[in-house]
Amino acid sequence: MKIPKAIQKFCKFCKKHTEQKVSQNKKRAPSSLSHGSKYRARLRGRARGVGNLGRYSKPAVTKFKRTGAKNTKKTDFRYTCSVCNKTVCQPYGLRVKKVELV
Repeated sequence: MKIPKAIQKFCKFCKKHTEQKVSQNKKRAPSSLSHGSKYRARLRGRARGVGNLGRYSKPAVTKFKRTGAKNTKKTDFRYTCSVCNKTVCQPYGLRVKKVELV
């Protein structure tokens, strides 16, 4: 997928359309120590703190074979405004194998 190095885009800080420089970052994996992750783990019956976790103390019995990992990563573009020099991350990523900034 070819993407221009600079595009016209709305800057929410300048409140107008400006030319913005596009740069690509690696997607960071979500932290397993965040409050939300611990909360969801607790709902799933994990991360209960101390003591025997009862039926959660043994690993799950998997009777089905899991499929492999996806062969593409989601894009993570950062748009830097040329006027105010502030950076905004893209709201959502596209699945592409290769990204080329032209």
